[in-house]
Amino acid sequence: MAKKKPGRKVPSASAGTAAPPVGRGARRWLPVLALAACTVAMGWFAWSLLRGGGGPPALRRTADQNVLLVTIDTWRADALGASGSRKVATPNLDRLASLGTRFDFAHAHAVVTLPSHASILTGRYPYQHGIRENSGFRLEPSTTTLASLLREQRFATAAFVGSFALDSRFGLDSGFGLYDERYGKSNLKTGFLMPERRADAVVSAATGWIAGQKGKWFAWVHVFDPHAPYLPPPPFAGEYADRPYYGEVAYTDSALAPLLDAARDPSGRPTLVVVTGDHGEGLGEHGEMTHGLFAYEATLHVPLVMAQVSRLTTPWSGSPAENRRAEGTVSAVSARHVDILPTILDALGVPPPRNMPGSSLLSPAGDRQSSYFEALSASLNRGWAPLTGVLLDREKFISLPIPELYDLGRDPGEGENLVDREAARRRALQARLDQFGATGPKERAAESAESRARLQALGYVTGSAPRKDRYTEEDDPKRLVGLDQQLRRAIELYERGQRLAAIPVYREIISRRPTMEVAYTQFAMLQWELGRPAEAIAVLRDAIRAGAASVSLRARLGIYLAESGEVREALPLLQETTSADESDVDALNALGIALGRAGRGKEAASTFERILRLDPSNTMA
Repeated sequence: MAKKKPGRKVPSASAGTAAPPVGRGARRWLPVLALAACTVAMGWFAWSLLRGGGGPPALRRTADQNVLLVTIDTWRADALGASGSRKVATPNLDRLASLGTRFDFAHAHAVVTLPSHASILTGRYPYQHGIRENSGFRLEPSTTTLASLLREQRFATAAFVGSFALDSRFGLDSGFGLYDERYGKSNLKTGFLMPERRADAVVSAATGWIAGQKGKWFAWVHVFDPHAPYLPPPPFAGEYADRPYYGEVAYTDSALAPLLDAARDPSGRPTLVVVTGDHGEGLGEHGEMTHGLFAYEATLHVPLVMAQVSRLTTPWSGSPAENRRAEGTVSAVSARHVDILPTILDALGVPPPRNMPGSSLLSPAGDRQSSYFEALSASLNRGWAPLTGVLLDREKFISLPIPELYDLGRDPGEGENLVDREAARRRALQARLDQFGATGPKERAAESAESRARLQALGYVTGSAPRKDRYTEEDDPKRLVGLDQQLRRAIELYERGQRLAAIPVYREIISRRPTMEVAYTQFAMLQWELGRPAEAIAVLRDAIRAGAASVSLRARLGIYLAESGEVREALPLLQETTSADESDVDALNALGIALGRAGRGKEAASTFERILRLDPSNTMA
């Protein structure tokens, strides 16, 4: 329970103001005083409501402080003990919240890792920074980021990321003096190519760097563990056997204790600590097991905690009882990922860049009640209808062929679609969404086979899909979510070694949705790994006939044809691919081999030289 604020002393009347009479005559003043007190109280109550309750955090603005930004991947809003959750114990994060402010109505703008982090680090919406999905997009080098702004203020800057989804090749390293992306030799969860490391390894790297800093520093630390598959280590695996996702969150909280201790700068300099989730997790709500398809609160609503710590702060390590004390400040204002960058700058006394969509959470709400969001993965990877939407305070509108409108204040679980009953509100919110001027995604760059494999190892469905001029209700993700469940079932069978059992699942998906390119791509990969090159090639040819062939799929067909000795058919496909994306090393290597087999030695040698210029350590060339 929050403590009451100590009352302020009321100053005496000034010399030019008549004091109220005392004694018996004072009684006639009582109604007036009562009315005045009531008016003041009502005014204060209204102001508190306008501020969203709780008000801005009590953070000391000072240029001489460090900044620690922690992003927890796939962190649901209900996976924080301080928010009243009974599903998970998070004593370390709870204590951090007790020292600062917890924002209970904070939202992301995208529901997958890379675009969401780009919004956090740039302070811009996805359509502004240009990253709309985990693959095929890269942050432009000229983009202003939080790291580049703080380097200008003479901060040492470093990032420590937990998975390949945030690899430096995607451009988020801009402005960082150190970008630590050492994922180890193997993926602990799936045995694929090294795309992930556990939170304790990330924290160890970060604390080592922080300990060596003499001046102001900014560290971004990303931990990936709550992401599927959910395999918490002991003792959390046993304690959360019936809810392993929350076991991963509990483990993550435990792993963060040394990092929070490292923020207690021995020099006496305070550290501003900001912790948030990049997005949430469906866990079966609305038929979505993980994230990326929809933008319901399960995946869009995230925790956000801000606090200042110093060397005087009681250590986290070894003080579990202390970690569970007090609530801190709780704010119900509409907080957004795009507000994080201007808030940090405001706390440092640094003016924000012009034309930023966000605003400081240290100031009154302004226009923060309006927020843009999107979920484009299903559109880009599967050819389904694109999802965009707007939050206007507690009203939420989702623009799809089957539109949705929810009153989150009354219906936080989004169980009652009001779109047919509230036609006027629908029009108003659609107009508000249109005001953002969000444009569609640019053409995606082809990803290398290595990038696709690593992202798939992390559980992401990658691929490309042709776009349509008009989407119907049959393209709405709500109608097609069953196909996603089947796709994930096929992936699970593959990961368990039951590869033959996955074949009929892929065939059923393709029969139900003949334009779903990702199903063709994964099915072909499966057939190839089973030692069935002819079947793999046939699957990709079927995709082309169905009109589901992106540059990426055609590149894969070219590679398979080249490796199968069908050089004449492979060459035009590979030449097309390498013209579209000159950095696709796998396609270039296949092209070089095909040219050599076709007796075009000089062209083959030139192609291999291109590979070595792109990647001097490449052994294939």
